[in-house]
Amino acid sequence: MRLDDEDFSSNIERQSGGGNFAGFGGGGGGLGLLGMLVPFVLSRFGCGGLVVLAIGAALFGLIPGIGGGGGGSLLGGGQQAAPAGQQQSSSEYTPVQQTAARVLGSTERRWTEIFGRFGQQYPAPKMVFYDGQGVSGCGAAQSAMGPFYCPTDQKLYIDTTFFEEMASRYGAGGDFPIGYIIAHEVGHHIQTIDGTADKVRAAQARASKAEGNALQVRMELQADCYAGVWAAYDKNLLEAGDVEEGLRAAQAIGDDTLQRAAQGRVVPESFTHGTAAQRQTWLKRGLDTGDPRQCDTFAA
Repeated sequence: MRLDDEDFSSNIERQSGGGNFAGFGGGGGGLGLLGMLVPFVLSRFGCGGLVVLAIGAALFGLIPGIGGGGGGSLLGGGQQAAPAGQQQSSSEYTPVQQTAARVLGSTERRWTEIFGRFGQQYPAPKMVFYDGQGVSGCGAAQSAMGPFYCPTDQKLYIDTTFFEEMASRYGAGGDFPIGYIIAHEVGHHIQTIDGTADKVRAAQARASKAEGNALQVRMELQADCYAGVWAAYDKNLLEAGDVEEGLRAAQAIGDDTLQRAAQGRVVPESFTHGTAAQRQTWLKRGLDTGDPRQCDTFAA
């Protein structure tokens, strides 16, 4: 991607400090299903399996918990966050953080433009960089969880070493996969501010487990489509091969792909994020149309 001329977002925060993480399972809320899966995956598949889980969590937009609660008891030390909106010089960011900050700035400009066309204002989310462990409005933040969006405080949480792991272990490097992930999480922010997320959670509370999973699939696919809409509005940033990188990433983290790799079989009723083909289809629909009204996965 051609990001050198893109401005950094001013909605960046950083968490520093921390300490040793006391454990995946004890204390405060926030980790939810992912917190239970981490030790299981680690014991069954080792570190490689953990990285697969992290990639799935990031690109699926897995939310570690809904509602308040700190998860502070999980952390061995204090966290210090940079003041909201504090502008940092580029020298204070790693190269990957610089890319992420520019991508977020790009999403702000594009979605402000899109919302403006419908006579609305776009309230941009903040993005929090943390190292290894952090605290979100949804509970504990762990690098093994991958990037995620917390609807409680409307912030994206990212340990950018995750992107380096993607590149080194799975060949999913490059700027566009970073953009895709961040734009997908921004898609969850849009679902929060337009009320979609609340409606889905209310429907899930009344649904069976299989029906709730199906609703979650539609949520994730819509976020993929919104990521495509962002890229469509910023096609001047795209270089040859960028779209193909994104589609390969979407294929690699489909529910069917990951289940087949982890357990040798596919269980469709347990899908929560969509098949590889579905993820590619909705990402491409956003790219091809550039129209968020074409991202209604609930009517499709």
